[in-house]
Amino acid sequence: MAYGTVIIGNGIAGVTAARRLRKLSQERIQVISSETPYFFSRTALMYVYMGHMKFEHTQPYENWFWEKNNIELVQAYVEKVETKDNSLKLSTGEVVNYDKLLIASGSSTKYYEWKGQDLKGVQGLVSYQDLKELEANTPAPFQKDHRTKKAIIVGAGLIGVELAEMLSTRDIEVSFLVREDAFWGNVLTPKESAEIGRHIDSHGIELRYNTELDEVLGDEEGRVRGIRTKTGEELECQIVGIATGVTPNVQFLKGSEIELDKGILVNDNLETNIPNVYAAGDCAQVRDAVEGRKSIEAVWYVGRMMGEVAGTNLANRKATYQPGPWFNSAKFFDIEYQTYGLVMAKPEGKQKQFFWKAKGMNKFMTIAYHPDTNEFLGINTFGIRLKHEYFNNVLKKKMSVGEVLGGIKAANFDPEFYSKWHKKLIADFKLETGIEIHKPSLLKQLLQR
Repeated sequence: MAYGTVIIGNGIAGVTAARRLRKLSQERIQVISSETPYFFSRTALMYVYMGHMKFEHTQPYENWFWEKNNIELVQAYVEKVETKDNSLKLSTGEVVNYDKLLIASGSSTKYYEWKGQDLKGVQGLVSYQDLKELEANTPAPFQKDHRTKKAIIVGAGLIGVELAEMLSTRDIEVSFLVREDAFWGNVLTPKESAEIGRHIDSHGIELRYNTELDEVLGDEEGRVRGIRTKTGEELECQIVGIATGVTPNVQFLKGSEIELDKGILVNDNLETNIPNVYAAGDCAQVRDAVEGRKSIEAVWYVGRMMGEVAGTNLANRKATYQPGPWFNSAKFFDIEYQTYGLVMAKPEGKQKQFFWKAKGMNKFMTIAYHPDTNEFLGINTFGIRLKHEYFNNVLKKKMSVGEVLGGIKAANFDPEFYSKWHKKLIADFKLETGIEIHKPSLLKQLLQR
């Protein structure tokens, strides 16, 4: 019997590839993961912690789904990949052979070798195991061993905000150490950063700007008791949340013949330098990244897209990874955030930006356009849900900002908001920029996938 395809990782990239391959082929598929037996929605972990759902509710497929679709699930850690004889050595001692291999091993919390980072109570929030560790480190107030009163979060990003919201639901006092003078200042514009900073502060979270971690301090039992900053200030805490980004899980590939940089180097077919070996998701690094896009993008929808491409190629049907315009979404407590295209934190003359906020409301946006041609370049929205299809298409068609705003009412998910405010948005934009607004002739097409 042929060995078939082996997929390392059962996250969104690996599972999407397995499902795509199964639709196109009846060959043997094995999915290996040491995290959980079954695929789950990683973005829902915070809601499990906060008691909004049970962990089994995060699993999109019933457990019988995998057997019914003849997808074999193996729970183990891959210790070594040997490409010379197409084999994998597992933590169980078993050796698994493959004809084709997809590595979708994901990413984990990025640490910076701080002194004391191995103490109990220092952790990130990426995996299911991280969730269980956080549960152990922060018992609820009604539990006998409740001991966590104060938390320090290192790094101001989306994972940090999730951690802050989670911890605050257990009456834990939270402080952020923000290295820069603005919250997420390398991504958000100064006005956006100021708005989000004020919003986080309104939820009782302390933002300590221009502050860097120097050392984590421990007690006699090897647990966190506080931290020391670069200026020598000591702050009490019982948990330190690391939210300084993620790093690809590629340690087990060192010493193999698979070419690595920060991640696993792949071409636009997601092929590595080794025949019949592919990579997708957080661990994949595209050799020739599209202009304006990073070579590694640890984002859910990127993993899904890569999984589709990888699954197609594993079935010997040629597919090319074409990421298209940038998109992401998240939440800052109760403000939903979406970004389409490229809105630069520091434009430096490369784009013009228009910031607009609804009076008296936590609803605001930044619109970016070319300083010479008025071509629409991107939009960040906060508290206003807009349709992905609309902005994906206007960016691909390189439409003018006047046309994009002319049809923006149709892109809105919130009719109540736009019935009151979209005319004000357009009027303020015209007044500030002098750019004429006109409805695009192909409006219906812009709302189609």
